[in-house]
Amino acid sequence: MFSFYNLRFKSDRLWLWGFFLAALFLYTHNLGGVPLRDWDEGIVATIAREIWRANSDSYAWLYPQNLDGTPYWNKPPLIHGLIALSYGYFGVSEWSTRLPTAIISSLAVPLLYCIGREIFEHRLEAIYATTVYLTLIPVARHGRLAMLDGAVVCFFSLVVWCLLKEGRWQRAEGRGIYLFGAGFGIGLICLTKGLALGILLGAIAFIFYYLVRPTNYRFKLCFWFFILLGLIPAIAWYVLQIIHYGRDFIEINLGIQTFNRVVNTVEDNSSPPWYYVLEIAKYTMPWLVFLPGAIQLAVHQRKEIWAKLALVWFSIYLVAISMMATKLPWYVMPIYPAFALLVGANLAQIHRKFRVGLIARTLLIIVAIIAWVGSIYYGWFDPGKDRDLLWVLGALALFMTIANILIKLGNRYFIGAIAIALYLALLLLFNSTHWNWELGESYGVKPVAEMIRRGTPEKQIIYTSYAYYRPSLNFYSDRIVIPLANQQLPENITTEGKSIFLLLAKNDPNFSDLKNSRVVGTTKEWQLVNVSSAK
Repeated sequence: MFSFYNLRFKSDRLWLWGFFLAALFLYTHNLGGVPLRDWDEGIVATIAREIWRANSDSYAWLYPQNLDGTPYWNKPPLIHGLIALSYGYFGVSEWSTRLPTAIISSLAVPLLYCIGREIFEHRLEAIYATTVYLTLIPVARHGRLAMLDGAVVCFFSLVVWCLLKEGRWQRAEGRGIYLFGAGFGIGLICLTKGLALGILLGAIAFIFYYLVRPTNYRFKLCFWFFILLGLIPAIAWYVLQIIHYGRDFIEINLGIQTFNRVVNTVEDNSSPPWYYVLEIAKYTMPWLVFLPGAIQLAVHQRKEIWAKLALVWFSIYLVAISMMATKLPWYVMPIYPAFALLVGANLAQIHRKFRVGLIARTLLIIVAIIAWVGSIYYGWFDPGKDRDLLWVLGALALFMTIANILIKLGNRYFIGAIAIALYLALLLLFNSTHWNWELGESYGVKPVAEMIRRGTPEKQIIYTSYAYYRPSLNFYSDRIVIPLANQQLPENITTEGKSIFLLLAKNDPNFSDLKNSRVVGTTKEWQLVNVSSAK
């Protein structure tokens, strides 16, 4: 028995390290190959740099500020502070900006394996679930970005694992350690994305706990004591913010930036209730093929602990975010571990019994055909001859074809071929400049930012004819760039001998007759203009 236990422990340790190293390599490969994108990456990087620049006695890590010196209340600064530490060790760059979140996000992969080993009777389900999670496009892509959602998934996985371990521990002091870990994980979520998400994910965790734990452990005083003990850092941070800022913090951070998003649309980010269903459908192929059978299996085995966890996690979170007024693509991220657990259980059943339905076979063939068509197009017909996408789609097409052949031969190892196809395709995608594809939605900021930084004094405010606010431009230029309302200059903006700087599109008819102006710098599409007041 002792030898068998050691063998099992060593095997689990090998799988843990294997998954972690595979995730770490995938998440950190070519991190600095593309610029930071707008919104979360630009904002997070700017605040992190301000924390890094600040004097140690200013407590900027506790009370962070925007570029203009105003308090930063968008999100708690846990991740921003970690990125600031990265800047201190490695300097300011895209690579050092993304490194902390990439490492934290990669830790969610072995954590999911640990969860799988707790809830499944056999190792195979845990292996397949972790493999699915590792090779999901949105998980790997967002995990590489300097955003907060990959860290949230990691912290919530820690919460779930701690609650599962608590139930298996016999001694009271052992249970206390894991309950403390669960509370600490919820606190980390609150310090990363705010109270609303911490409350939602905490509720999901405790609903699951209520369903599976014996009644004599549900609401003991010691249970809540250790949970609250783990929450102390988060509670302390919020109390300090309220003491320092008062009502303004409550209204902005807890109101506008947190709970207001639940009931009101923020910045026109509204979509129909089925928005996240479509997001899951778009970005989880080909694993999506196995989800209907996975849900059916979970419902059939609903009394099993794995089914309770996966169904509660998947369904409650999906319903909750679908009911929110504000909808953004990355809000769906915490659902993917539950997706992977469901699909992993179904894949293990298929591995043992080899039952692949006609619809699933057909969809997998279609995926392979689409990949071949895409690779042929980018290899021979694309005017730009994009070799990067040729290799990405070519690798996907080749191994998906092998997977389909293995299905035809009745070989259960087709699942491994799909996993290899996705991992190689992701690795090749991340080796290119296409993985952060939102950068193509607007002009490249780095040449424009360099022009602004060279042509303007420090802390200068620049107005631009571009219609939207671009946090990445603020980060790279180290200046505040404000879009002009209605394409018109504010009144009396150049009074008292002062001048302003305008970032204008070349040949913009709205600003063709500016007086007392001179061009300070130009790029391919933009020009920086200095307008002086009349003396």
